[in-house]
Amino acid sequence: MTIDAVDLIIILTYMVVVTTVGVWLTRRRTVTGEVYFLAGRSLRWPVIGTALFASNISTIHLVGLPEGGYKYGLVLGNFEWMATFTLMLLALVFAPFYYQSRISTLPEFLEKRYCGSTRTILACMSIVSALLIHIGISLFAGAAVFKEFFGINIVTSVLLISLVTCLYSALGGLKAVVFTETVGTVVLLTGAITVTLMAIFALRSAGVHSLADLQAAVKTDQLSMLHSSNKDGFAWYAIFLVYPVIGIWYWCTEQTIVQRVLGAHTQRDAQNGALFAGVLKILPVFFMVLPGVLGYVLYRSELGEEGRRIFPHMVNTLMPVGLKGLVAAALVAALMSSIGGALNSVGTLVAIDLVKHFRPRTSDAGQVRIGAVSSVVVMLLAMCWSTQGDKFGSIFEAVIKMPAQLLAPPITTVFVWGVFWPRGTRQAAITTLMVGFIYGIIAFVIDLPMFGDIQWISDSQNGLGICPMMQAWWNFCLCSVIFFVSSLLTPKPDAAVMEKLTWSSPLKVIFHGRLTGAGDPRMLAAALFAIMVVLYCIFR
Repeated sequence: MTIDAVDLIIILTYMVVVTTVGVWLTRRRTVTGEVYFLAGRSLRWPVIGTALFASNISTIHLVGLPEGGYKYGLVLGNFEWMATFTLMLLALVFAPFYYQSRISTLPEFLEKRYCGSTRTILACMSIVSALLIHIGISLFAGAAVFKEFFGINIVTSVLLISLVTCLYSALGGLKAVVFTETVGTVVLLTGAITVTLMAIFALRSAGVHSLADLQAAVKTDQLSMLHSSNKDGFAWYAIFLVYPVIGIWYWCTEQTIVQRVLGAHTQRDAQNGALFAGVLKILPVFFMVLPGVLGYVLYRSELGEEGRRIFPHMVNTLMPVGLKGLVAAALVAALMSSIGGALNSVGTLVAIDLVKHFRPRTSDAGQVRIGAVSSVVVMLLAMCWSTQGDKFGSIFEAVIKMPAQLLAPPITTVFVWGVFWPRGTRQAAITTLMVGFIYGIIAFVIDLPMFGDIQWISDSQNGLGICPMMQAWWNFCLCSVIFFVSSLLTPKPDAAVMEKLTWSSPLKVIFHGRLTGAGDPRMLAAALFAIMVVLYCIFR
């Protein structure tokens, strides 16, 4: 279809305004490394929370979650609600160490906890993560939906969005990225809520007039958050075993996400910002997964098994001119936010953890220049990788499979046991990261559909039949064994150093120091935990 003039004006206006204002925000400040990479450590908790949410919610979510709702049901929403629990861990367990250490990157924390080699390894793994997942698959999702949405050529979409996002993220740094993320959150939620409401209003035309009618029209368990069967790899036990492995990696150790917390003005801003993001993560179940379920009721006779088309199809079918432009702007907002955040984190990792680490005399101006150039290089590589996005079963399966096999198990292992077990040694961390990453690369390559029709690990008929979700769990168990055995076979770390970088007991996370009132992060986390328990009881 062709783009209506009103919709086109809305989309272009949004892109021009946020790019201009994002770069303008840093015009009066000397652009030091701390300003460029960490926004001068000036971020307050509302901005941190919305930026965390927006950097996570990309076209992968706006397309992948409705697709998941269409194919599997609300069970895909566990990837959103379980994130709330891991954000509590970020706020209570990890953020205090990150803030008090005054680190600029997560690899820098590993250097303080273990050694310089672990810093280099994690920096390289994090750059791979940003390239493959945060940028590459996001570009593919955005380009695919714009082709379906407005008939825009995929290559044209990729080039245009890449150019704009590179411009403000490379020129403006983290402050520009966080500004666009904050604005993008409002636009994104407005667009998602609009589509959901229009779908609800359209149910009457499909003969659905009550909740009972809706339950009769959907698949079995499509409105349930917890499945007993593991037919699709989403049984409740698989989710509760596996999500902590992937979730801790993503929300607590991934530079692309945690960089907003590192830019906090105070420790309480860092902690409460993470908790506020946890509150926002409740929303996608209702405004991104549920629309896919409603789309199944409305359009299954038209789309059949083509679940990837459900979100753009609903927008084209349900949205009038103007509102369609708003939803398209929401897609642009999501894409720019996630890619911009990833580019800034890549620049930070290259400049600080690689160049600055090995060339300590590199000036601030040199770091900023290197960060900007490396962002552009990674963007070009990600654009090439984005062409492989259709090799996976679905967009969401792609973003589960890559961390499950490649990244999450070894990184989660060294961070979790690193902060909770002072006996963990640098030799153990190096061994775990190297073995886990090399094994992950091998598993990912031989299981990648682009190298043949058979998925040698995941395929239940021709392979081992271990779904990507459970692969993450078993890989984590293997990495944990490697870490513990290696630690016990090597000398103990310095106790004085470990005292500042580890919790002596898991209970210390909750019971250290006196509560400071209703705004204490521990009190807020307890309230949020109670809300999540109630929600799971309602939608079980």
